[in-house]
Amino acid sequence: MGTNQDLTGAPWRKSSYSGTSGECVEMAPFPTHIAIRDSKTPSLPPLRVTPATFTAFLNSLR
Repeated sequence: MGTNQDLTGAPWRKSSYSGTSGECVEMAPFPTHIAIRDSKTPSLPPLRVTPATFTAFLNSLR
């Protein structure tokens, strides 16, 4: 996964279950990876995982 990809303008999304406190996890989908960041610190580098890993994570939450 390319860690040097510019994420300016990335399609960051947060869960509809997130409240208004501003403490959310956001994700941005890309063809080769899913970028995940803490909404409180968007300037820090995001975690990047494969789509399969992200899907497995979501399935484990259900």
